[in-house]
Amino acid sequence: MIYIFFVIWILLAVATFFARSRKIVHSLYLVYLLSHAIFGANLLFGGAYLSTSGEFFTFDQVGSLFYVLLFVVSCYVFVHSEEYLKDDTIVNYRNYFALLMLLTAAITGVYFANNIAVTWILLETTTLCAAGIIYHRHSKATLEATWKYLFVCSTGIAIAYLGILLLCATASNNSLSYADLQHLIINGNPLYLKAAFLLILTGYSCKMEIFPLYTIGVDANFAAPAPASAMISTGLVNAGFLAIFRIYKLFSTTEVFPWVKNVMLIIGLLSLVVGALFLRRTNNYKRFLSYSTVENMGIVAIGLGIGGLGVWAALFHVVCHTFIKSSLFLQIAIVRQIYNGYRINRIGDYININKVGAIGLLLGMIAVLAFPPSPLFISELMIMMEALTLKGWWVVAIMVLLICIVIFTICYRMIKLCYQSNQDELHLSNINRRLSYSALSLLILALIIGFWQPAILRDIIDKIAMF
Repeated sequence: MIYIFFVIWILLAVATFFARSRKIVHSLYLVYLLSHAIFGANLLFGGAYLSTSGEFFTFDQVGSLFYVLLFVVSCYVFVHSEEYLKDDTIVNYRNYFALLMLLTAAITGVYFANNIAVTWILLETTTLCAAGIIYHRHSKATLEATWKYLFVCSTGIAIAYLGILLLCATASNNSLSYADLQHLIINGNPLYLKAAFLLILTGYSCKMEIFPLYTIGVDANFAAPAPASAMISTGLVNAGFLAIFRIYKLFSTTEVFPWVKNVMLIIGLLSLVVGALFLRRTNNYKRFLSYSTVENMGIVAIGLGIGGLGVWAALFHVVCHTFIKSSLFLQIAIVRQIYNGYRINRIGDYININKVGAIGLLLGMIAVLAFPPSPLFISELMIMMEALTLKGWWVVAIMVLLICIVIFTICYRMIKLCYQSNQDELHLSNINRRLSYSALSLLILALIIGFWQPAILRDIIDKIAMF
């Protein structure tokens, strides 16, 4: 089934590259979204759920959950991109939407790939698609960011490939499917297994935006159009998380799994350190939100490193972070249109310029900092409680200290945006409050999950976290 949809998605993207008007681009993208809706309906209600398509794709729980999130975010990104790029040339406009289609299709493939090599190939495909979006403005800064992104991500993917080769050697090259590898590496050489995990984790860290290759995700979000950053910081980051999570799950049956969890814990703490410290140093709101992603993915890695209920909390954290961070990036896109920039030390008085947007940013601040009723409060509390039980007080002490730094920094910067005097040029005619309401609706959805977690969501995460 999925192969037919891949052909449809690629053909629609190719047609978009040659579209001659914005109306045609809109029509093609609406057809593209409709095809995803049909695919999702068949997945959830047509009997495809938990089945295998061809040889390389399986519609399992974790892939299906992230796909639903991707589809929701894609719809919002499409609506906001139309307004954000209204002054672009038709060539830039159609190229952006075509690349966005290809990126979404590649991410979908990563979610459902049941083969470690196919995951690797599709992750590299996302690099090429995202690079074109990053270079959208065709400026010197975006060109530099694009080359950095291509070089670092390709290097990371190459490092991950070495890890895959080691896993293949451990499995005697008998299979590359995750299900088979889990059995083939049970009695594998511990040194090979440890080296393979380190290499794959290092390589895929550029996609999940965690230590050590986190910097390239920050640069990508800075250079890309803000609505696309909402996709990169959620859909693409989730693809990186899922690629690492499948490897993490793969190693759960081996004797080196306790060592794997310790590595994830260390990587998570280092990512949290990076996020906390660099949040204070940046003077750009898009970089600011990107470092917040590094910080949140660090917390997710800590959850995996702790294990037990920490795995459930990590999955729940990723789900809720998707809604919150995409909402914040979409709100920042509106800020960019009004102020013509993201400079923290110059723009301000947003509460009087766009009250709905300011409320969305302040509520987003509360949500991303895990203050109740934020759903992230639930996941972070669960991770800390499990850490006290399984790892000791020192993990919680480090987390609390770093999170306090994050809380102070984010509160200070968001309040400045809303209440400090403005020193930048204003474009008040560009205010579109309907988009502010649209981005706010994503955040409200996340806050509702903080009050009430649907039984179907809890059941799916329960099944994913059990292994």
